[in-house]
Amino acid sequence: MEVWRGKAGAAMNLAFVAAVLATIVKASVGQGLVPGVMIFGDSVVDAGNNNNLATLVRANFPPYGRDFTQHTPTGRFCNGKLATDFTVENLGFTSYPPAYLSNEATGNNILNGANFASAASGYLNSTANLYQAIPLTQQVQYYKEYQSKVEKIAGRERARSLFSGSIYILSSGNSDYIQNYYINPLLGGTYTPDQFSDLLVQSFTSFIQSVYNLGARRVGVTSLPPMGCLPAAITLFGGGNNGCVTRLNNDAVAFNKKINMAAESLKRSHGDLRLVIFDIYKPLLDLINNPGNSGFFESRRACCGTGTIETSLLCNTRAPGTCSNATGYVFWDSFHPSEAANRVLSDALLLQGIDLIS
Repeated sequence: MEVWRGKAGAAMNLAFVAAVLATIVKASVGQGLVPGVMIFGDSVVDAGNNNNLATLVRANFPPYGRDFTQHTPTGRFCNGKLATDFTVENLGFTSYPPAYLSNEATGNNILNGANFASAASGYLNSTANLYQAIPLTQQVQYYKEYQSKVEKIAGRERARSLFSGSIYILSSGNSDYIQNYYINPLLGGTYTPDQFSDLLVQSFTSFIQSVYNLGARRVGVTSLPPMGCLPAAITLFGGGNNGCVTRLNNDAVAFNKKINMAAESLKRSHGDLRLVIFDIYKPLLDLINNPGNSGFFESRRACCGTGTIETSLLCNTRAPGTCSNATGYVFWDSFHPSEAANRVLSDALLLQGIDLIS
């Protein structure tokens, strides 16, 4: 599928997406193209589940959220909206799936989905445990609990329709590498990058099987990003160089090939499963290498603080150097894209995920 470049191209892409969606279904106001969205994974999609956990990996304080609705922090690791927020909007919803552990996740608020993601979580439970986050297996347990709540509120028939018709989104793997494997001598000494990626793919397969058994039939999973180009990764693993760290990007590419192969195998064994691996690697790498094509001017430094290492607690109101306008920055903090970048990325993912909503 052709993707147009530059600002004019971005407008053409948006128009194309809108035209495609319009041909699929005419959505009424507030009614999505699917009955709901279920979100799992890490900080890229966490909407606030870590806020009240005994973890240092949180984003429920300024300047996080300064460009979000009401200009207040919510626990999102961004200055504004996440890519999944834009995706939910593109699907026709007027509100976002609430963080499952938040006070908003009650009553009718959960009848269009929920967000179970936890910053610092990964495919491996050990990754989340290092940071007292919510492991992926526990997120699935919370989802089972959620199903029981929905059945009580909406009845079994409507609940089953929600569970089978919803889109399930998973973002995972980045923390397994950058916040675990690369800094953990025990893991690094025990597993080669190839062996470690096999462990993650096994967990990916187990997750898909688990949610499938719970009714999921439309699942979108993001690939690994170009990990070696994240500002923090360059600072931590770049050896003083200012460019992307090649070995980290190579690990991401190798993992992405394996997860795509595993997805094809899962679809062959589950004939009614729609499973899409969203390629986040190339769209983000394009933004990083050619920021001007999409209206950005800074892709090495993040907006928050010095833009080289700050994330979570280090990204705070006292962090010196924080930019006043994040719209020209690809990264908000040293790990996470800005709202402006998330908008671009969400459009790319929507184009890839048409099969999930058609």
